[in-house]
Amino acid sequence: MRHLYDLPGRCITGQRGYLFPWAPVILACGIGAYFVLKWEPPVWSLWLAALSGAVMVFSARRKTVAGLGLTAMALVALGFGLAGVRAHRVAGPVLDFRYYGAIEGRVVNIDRSASDAVRLTLDRVVLEDMDFGRVPYRVRVSLHGEDNVTPEPGMVVILTGHLGRPGGAVEPGGFDFRRHAWFQQLGAVGYTRSPVLMLEPPGPGLSVFKARLALSARVQRELPGETGAFAAAIMTGDRSGMGQEPLDALRASNLAHLLAISGLHMGLLAGFVFAALRLGLLLVPRVRHHWPVKKFAAFGALLASAGYLALSGGNVATERAFVMVAVALTALMLDRRALSLRSVAIAALMVLVWQPEALLGPGFQMSFAATVALVAVFEQVTKAQAGRRLPRWAGAVLSLVVSSAVAGAATAPVGMAHFNQASVYGLAANLVSVPVMGVLVMPLAVVAAILMPLGLEALPLWFMGLGLDWILGVAREVSSWQGATRPVVAPAPVVLPLIAVGGLILCLWRGRGRLAGMLPVAVALMLWVRTDRPPVLIADTATLVGILTPEGRGLSRAQGAGFVASNWLENDGSRATQEAAAGHWPGSVADRLARAPVLGVEVLHVQGKHAARALTRCHTSQVVVSSVDIAVAGGCAVFDPQRLAQTGSVALWPAEKGTGLRMVTAAEVSGQRLWQAMPPEDRRLAREGGETDQ
Repeated sequence: MRHLYDLPGRCITGQRGYLFPWAPVILACGIGAYFVLKWEPPVWSLWLAALSGAVMVFSARRKTVAGLGLTAMALVALGFGLAGVRAHRVAGPVLDFRYYGAIEGRVVNIDRSASDAVRLTLDRVVLEDMDFGRVPYRVRVSLHGEDNVTPEPGMVVILTGHLGRPGGAVEPGGFDFRRHAWFQQLGAVGYTRSPVLMLEPPGPGLSVFKARLALSARVQRELPGETGAFAAAIMTGDRSGMGQEPLDALRASNLAHLLAISGLHMGLLAGFVFAALRLGLLLVPRVRHHWPVKKFAAFGALLASAGYLALSGGNVATERAFVMVAVALTALMLDRRALSLRSVAIAALMVLVWQPEALLGPGFQMSFAATVALVAVFEQVTKAQAGRRLPRWAGAVLSLVVSSAVAGAATAPVGMAHFNQASVYGLAANLVSVPVMGVLVMPLAVVAAILMPLGLEALPLWFMGLGLDWILGVAREVSSWQGATRPVVAPAPVVLPLIAVGGLILCLWRGRGRLAGMLPVAVALMLWVRTDRPPVLIADTATLVGILTPEGRGLSRAQGAGFVASNWLENDGSRATQEAAAGHWPGSVADRLARAPVLGVEVLHVQGKHAARALTRCHTSQVVVSSVDIAVAGGCAVFDPQRLAQTGSVALWPAEKGTGLRMVTAAEVSGQRLWQAMPPEDRRLAREGGETDQ
């Protein structure tokens, strides 16, 4: 028995010298604990957790197992406190009713919505007849009108449009856009069909944003069409010129990571600048013999990487990549080891401390999953090849194949869980595209940027365009192959954490004990395969009902509520369109009243005021969903806008005992959190229809 008690201590002792990479993992556990709570902790408790955790982390003695345990608890407390403090720091007004009228604001971001419409993010917002204290800090508006002024960074625009509160999860346990918007300080989202007018020209400020779009415009003038939009995206992070068709092709072929500025781009840029500077300095004899050429080259590459980070807009993947590159280049300047799991851990700690909410996003998860796996695998490959020398070409080919396979395997579960799609031929597409990005596209992007002040960027951009045309051609070709993608059902919330735990043990643990990581991965995959989907789903707007049938989910409407419908079908692992899914509705639809039997209960979807007035009575074996407030006599369960304002979206499951259905609501799953609470003075919701392009 004593040996069993001593086992944890012996295991930890055996990992000495390799424990630092676990620090961000434990910190992430504290952050995750904050977000899974069903209630909001008091502010004083969050500050106490953050401060006490920070003090304990820096004061604990880690030479004993007890000291290491205390450090782990301190990191959990620190993560919990940081996440909560961050949530309160970004707090701002949220629009709590449907607004239609004049909207004024300064343009601080330009991108595209899921419907491929140009979308503006505005700050310094002014809304008609609204107190300043109730106006959101930022709003986001999709432009569906014509004759719009060309938006520019810092321009003050005015328009007439619809705004509403950011929507919640489309189903209980699904992606919570309301939480995502909270941390972006988006207090309202909406659209306009009227022209956007300039109220004031761009003023001072937003210099980096202006530089990004100016560089993007210059690149797209030299390279028109999708090629120029692709070039602008990888050089500046501006994707507003990218259409939906090339984006879909890149995702289907698993090449979308070439569009996002991440470790590949940052590493290629830093490597090219480092090599070019080092070669240039070595060509000068006096410099070669008397100066530390390698350190000067590393410093120059660090400055170039910092400039790239600023121009790119600084998303999570880019921040992680910059920190990794900065750590590696600093290590070169200090004559230390350039790349290790320690540098990955430093990058993760910096991102999580600065933006704890990044933990929940696919960008953070995929970026660090790929990086941790690549570093861990290449450490093992380097050890296995010690003393063996491969031809240079063979080493390059082996590195390409291994890196593509490892990165693809590490990010595949995250991508499938978040985007409900698996790319079958992604490895092949990457093998013929990534070398073009490294050898041709990124070096010429650097050359073009250097020559732009002289007006000589046309030639390198033209050659760069050839490489981008190749990548786009590969994406379109691969995505057109039969079975190029496979739909994937959304997993239960516990699946991804289990896969993460197993993967981290496999990558970070030293010795044969790492094989224990295969157990949680196996359990997660079994749970994923056995995932059940809700028999009945009700949208939080009451404008759509979905019932699971043997042919797939049947929808009560063939049009309207398209965002909700597409998300339900994707989570089911279905490729059906909303119109096709409406054909699977297992009942009748007449006079804007859809009826369907399910598990011994009849579901009625009442659409519009006329249908609501016609329905006056119901019975206990019915569930009534109405898109307008309704009053019916009888003992049926009623879901109308007034009730759904409290519950959010609803899933109905088979009752645990007997016949009937049991209810699970989005409000029950998410709890009463900062981003869910609605101001009590006005609980009116947007039920008139329309689109928000979240």
